[in-house]
Amino acid sequence: MSRLTHVTSGPFAPPPAAGELTVVSADGARLHAEVHGPEGAPAVVLVHGWTCSTAFWAAQIRDLAVDHRVIAYDQRGHGRSAAPDGVEGYSTTALADDLEAVLAATLAPGEQAVLVGHSMGGMTIMAASTRPGFREHAAAVLLCSTGSSRLVAESLVVPLRAGWLRTRLTRSVLGAKAPLGPVTPMARKLLKYATMGPGSAPERVEVCARIVHGCPRVVRYRWSHVLDELALDAGVLELTVPTAVIAGTADRMTPVAGARRIAGMLPDSLGITELPGLGHMTPVEAPEAITDKIRDLVKRYAGAGEQRVQGLEGSSA
Repeated sequence: MSRLTHVTSGPFAPPPAAGELTVVSADGARLHAEVHGPEGAPAVVLVHGWTCSTAFWAAQIRDLAVDHRVIAYDQRGHGRSAAPDGVEGYSTTALADDLEAVLAATLAPGEQAVLVGHSMGGMTIMAASTRPGFREHAAAVLLCSTGSSRLVAESLVVPLRAGWLRTRLTRSVLGAKAPLGPVTPMARKLLKYATMGPGSAPERVEVCARIVHGCPRVVRYRWSHVLDELALDAGVLELTVPTAVIAGTADRMTPVAGARRIAGMLPDSLGITELPGLGHMTPVEAPEAITDKIRDLVKRYAGAGEQRVQGLEGSSA
């Protein structure tokens, strides 16, 4: 599991959960999940990206939990969720299994929620788009700063013209086995360049750096191979619920061109919102914009119900 190195004060410090539970996925993987906000309120499910954790959603949770039931979980190997023992536990199928398991454990039968995925979290939603559990529970979707295919070839992290050399160097950078080490001034500078817009405030760079540097080396490396081989265009075409896309125009990891392509492929596309000058970490770089979009989707597609969280009995390990 990741070292929990997130900030502990301010708007990006993770708030305490109303309840915590351990969700068991199809292959036995144990996932840490949290529920925030009042029972019976409209539900929102937050799915974080590669090298992140539930802490990445702190600003959204603080705002939404006032009048929404917010569910967040750590992807396998991230945060407080255990890492798979072998490489077979790292796949888009496993991501879809995990999401289905979380939805079944935290939502009542037939209860619908707005699902929000950032980066690999968006890919998780695409991978699960045909699953019965997903279709039962998804009222609408927000895809933040994500892609569906050709991630390495289209990445702009390496400042070269598109071609085999850039692809090869990008694969080496994103799939590096070396540990990230402590959060140093140079580490912040590199992370800001690769994942955030040039105008990102230092405190927001710090938030992201602490979270990313908490991801174990092996987990980061193995998921990088899954992302390298990503092929989820078919999942986009099966994402039949109303879906909005949001992306930063300065995103080097999943460039806005890919987000535009996804918005054009979606069967029930609500269009794309482009955030000028922002990078890949949009929920931290522009928390209000993401939260406002979530609230709009809830208002339009997911009213409050009488359902209760299932299987949540206080706090469990």
